[in-house]
Order: sequence, then structure tokens, then C-alpha cells
Amino acid sequence: MELRCGMRTTKCQLLVTSLCVMLLGLSIATLSTVAHYGLRFTLISNVSLDSNAYKVIHHSAFYFGICLSMTLILAALLSSAATVRESQCLTAMGFFCFALAFCGLIPAACWRYTHSTEVEDSMMDVYDFVYEEVRRNTSSFRRHELTAIHEAFLCCGKHSPFGDTTDVENTTCPPNQVHNEGQDCLREIQDFLKKHMDFVFSLLGIAIGFTVYGMFLTSFLWFSIHFSSNLYRKGKYTLRER
Repeated sequence: MELRCGMRTTKCQLLVTSLCVMLLGLSIATLSTVAHYGLRFTLISNVSLDSNAYKVIHHSAFYFGICLSMTLILAALLSSAATVRESQCLTAMGFFCFALAFCGLIPAACWRYTHSTEVEDSMMDVYDFVYEEVRRNTSSFRRHELTAIHEAFLCCGKHSPFGDTTDVENTTCPPNQVHNEGQDCLREIQDFLKKHMDFVFSLLGIAIGFTVYGMFLTSFLWFSIHFSSNLYRKGKYTLRER
């Protein structure tokens, strides 16, 4: 009786956890898609450089996010099905998906923690390169890229103590942003990405917590089903004709 009561409680908790994990997976997929196809991100990623470090991060983050979200959604579906059908096979598969997602989440969180400013620095390096290229020559292609960046981030140039960037700002900034001291592009890019990455890091932390809890619940449910089936078989006899 106590075993059945514990199993019922575990099943209720696992259903709620599966729902939360499903929502987390959909959130990560949405965030990855927005980051990959968003205007601000694609403008910096599409800048043609010999070594655009941000472009590598941009594409890697998208594919990692999609794979992670699919794993979380699959774990949620398998766990829900295992809860309803009380299947040991489905429970084991759900545990495996939770463990696989956990193995992907931990390196991602560690990378963000140890490379806390790499994404921001790589995007600012791209902007710095384009800005200096426009300042040194009159390439219409680079000028078009810089103008698009200014319009997307609603900023205007970068503050310089030398005061020799006025021509660049006059030709590439939106009219209402020219000489606006509060809209330094390097600062705008840094602030924008910091907010975005802090949100991503928080989402990773929440996902790690739910995957650990999901692994605990699926393992407990597996053992509960296993011992419950053994108890039902115990004491049953079959009469055979002599």
C-alpha cells in the first residue's frame, strides 16, 4: 500500500516536471531561433571577415540550442508516457534523455561562466573592425554595413578622445542619433548582449535543476514499477492437472 502511494506521488510530480521541461524546451528553441534569425545578431554575423569569431559562436549556439530543446521535449514526452502506462522501458528512455540533456547543459553553463565576456567581445570586435574600415577608406560596402548596424542598435559611432570620427557618424548614423552622447555603439552592443546572455544563463540554470529532478523521479519510478510488479507476482500459484 505504501509503495503504491509513493508511486502515485512520484507520478504526479513527474507529470508536473515533464510539463515544465516541455515548456523549457520550447523556450530554448524559440530563443535559439530568435537569436539566430534576429536582425541585430544576423547583421554582425554576416559581416565578411577573415576570422569572424562571433559567426562561429552564432551558428554553434543555434544548433546546440535546437538539439538541447529537442532532447528536453523528448524527455518530457517519454516521461509523461511512462507515467501513464507505467512502462519500465519508457521510464528508462526518459531517464536517458534527461541524462543526455544534463550532459549538454553542464558544459554550456561552465563555458558561459569561464568565458563570461567572450560573446560580447567578439561582437564588439566585429563592430570595431567595420567602423575602422569606414574611417580609413570610403568603401560603400562597409559603409552600408555600418549604417545598418547603427539603425538596428539605434546608436551612433563610438566615443573617441581624439574627435576625428565626426565624418563617419554624419554619413552612417540615423539623423536623430548623430552626436547623441548617450548612444555609444560599443556600450549599446555590450549592454544588449549582457542582458541576453544573463537571461540565457538563468534559463540554463533552471533547466539543469529540472533535468536533475527529472532523473531522480524517473529512476524512482523505474524501481517502483519493478518492485510493484514483483509484489503482484509473489504468492500467485498455477494449478496444473496431474
